Amino acid sequence: MTEKRLRLAVDDTGAPEIFHSVQGEGPSLGAPRAFIRLSGCNLHCKWCDTAYTWNWIGTAFQHEGGTKYDLKSQMVSRTPGEIAECVAVFQPIGIVITGGEPLLQKERLPAVIDAIKSACGPVWVEIETNGTILPGNELSERVNQFNVSPKLTHSGNEPAFTTENERLADFGRMPNAFFKFVIATPEDLEEVTGLARRYKLSPDRIYLMPLGTDSVTVRKRMDWLVPLCLKYGYRLTDRLHIHLFGDTRGT
Repeated sequence: MTEKRLRLAVDDTGAPEIFHSVQGEGPSLGAPRAFIRLSGCNLHCKWCDTAYTWNWIGTAFQHEGGTKYDLKSQMVSRTPGEIAECVAVFQPIGIVITGGEPLLQKERLPAVIDAIKSACGPVWVEIETNGTILPGNELSERVNQFNVSPKLTHSGNEPAFTTENERLADFGRMPNAFFKFVIATPEDLEEVTGLARRYKLSPDRIYLMPLGTDSVTVRKRMDWLVPLCLKYGYRLTDRLHIHLFGDTRGT
């Protein structure tokens, strides 16, 4: 039977954006991981640092960077077996499937994970998601950790599509789901605490991450995020890859 293909983003060379690095954010901060960046997203955050996965020429989406991308040059397709071959070069101890929004292709992800484990042996599996799509049982049983990043109002998305949905409550009931909120101003904490109450999200699974694509901005926002973490019992996450590599693809 022919393997179904997945849509992937590309790196600066035009190859699939599959790379080996340390996890830059969230509960696995600093851990070595192989990253697989899928293309396509159902949300359109105005500050998104991977706008090349969705902000296509001819669309009406708004982004602070102002750049529109050519879909044909920014997206490639690969089979699960081909993806596994790329990942196997690194022989990773863990993988991160990211995007875009990976769960738009959730029906094809079990085959990818199985192919990678066949090629590499047991690996830790993380999926990064915006929390608007549930993974389903077939995928969930293959995933060790869901890194859920609900988008606050400052993202420019309509709350009806982002945080006003019971899927966040469903993720909250998953013991392996963690929640990362991108914070732009101290006032964002009112929205975070409201969501935590509404969807019964445990504070020790909530991470606050400063918005920023350069070290100076990230560190300035962390100065006032630390006291807020202490006040509310939330965890702080850095953007380690920004400090190490800058805002670049394949890192």
